Amino acid sequence: MTARRVRLHVVAALAVLVLVAIALAAMGRPWWCRAGDLALWSGEVRSRHNSQHLLDPYTFTHVLHGLLFYAGVWLVFRRIVGRTSRAWIAFLLEAAWEVIENTDAVIARYRAATISLDYYGDSVANSLADIVAFGVGYWAAAAVPVWVSIAGFVLVDGVLALWIRDGLVLNILMLLYPVEAVRQWQAR
Repeated sequence: MTARRVRLHVVAALAVLVLVAIALAAMGRPWWCRAGDLALWSGEVRSRHNSQHLLDPYTFTHVLHGLLFYAGVWLVFRRIVGRTSRAWIAFLLEAAWEVIENTDAVIARYRAATISLDYYGDSVANSLADIVAFGVGYWAAAAVPVWVSIAGFVLVDGVLALWIRDGLVLNILMLLYPVEAVRQWQAR
């Protein structure tokens, strides 16, 4: 790919990020933590700082999105479009997810079905960082053997389950099919 095409893709990706930021701000999401804490990292998931700073434990779930989206888009589109187009499809899906995830309906679902009782949506900065984290996972999946991606996914999601009693797999489970025993374990 020529330097000119790379620049074009970078500018287009930045434009998508700007559009996501505008959409989230229009939806009433704060640019940064409403509590006024300027820390870049918030490690306490059961607090008003959850998903309000640049990075938090859920950032790692977005790296896992990258691994999964790489595999999913490759499986569905590998015979139809090339590598760059597949990356764009995955990137646009992640950007769309960040907007959908921050709708009032999805936030209400998180609050009703998961341990995220203090979750009021992501800040704009957190959402943008989540998209960047997705990119890290996507490009890692493109660079390493499949078994490394699988092992990395299991390791990261397992560490999250032990650390914060949540992770990507548990998050999806509790959003789609809440299990009371899991909710009780998470609340401990």
